[in-house]
Amino acid sequence: MRILLKFTIDCDPDAAWRALHSPRAVAELYGPFVDMQPMAPLPTSWQPGDDAAVGLFLSGLLPLGAQLISVSDRVVTEQHGDVRIFRDSGTPLSGPLASLDVWDHQMAISPAPGEPGRTLWRDRLVIGGRVAPLLWPGLWAAWQWRGARIRALAPTWAHDGDAAADR
Repeated sequence: MRILLKFTIDCDPDAAWRALHSPRAVAELYGPFVDMQPMAPLPTSWQPGDDAAVGLFLSGLLPLGAQLISVSDRVVTEQHGDVRIFRDSGTPLSGPLASLDVWDHQMAISPAPGEPGRTLWRDRLVIGGRVAPLLWPGLWAAWQWRGARIRALAPTWAHDGDAAADR
């Protein structure tokens, strides 16, 4: 089963790419309802090959489970230029999502065609397993929230001091 998002955001592709690699910026995508807490110190910037376990908490109190984040990057050339793809092929470790057999989350960043200074954001989550149809509606709703948060936070990413330092 798939959940797909596609929209443009108000920042340049380099700022969006830096934000995708910032654990702090990614954690903000789930706020204010879900808090992502590292189970061990996180890097300031994700690098290909990084693995990290994080706990997810509803309103900072109710545990939702733990998730392993496993990072890889790739670049694909398309008609309008390069598309940078951030892939989290980690897996849910505990909680309701741990009953899934498949978890593959990819986010693609590219210049928005005909919109200088803006970014085309594509987000794809693939889940599988016997319980996937039961979990899909909740994940779909969470991904709509993520999309709204991405659009709201994107204008701030070009001014993110930590991300700028990671250049």
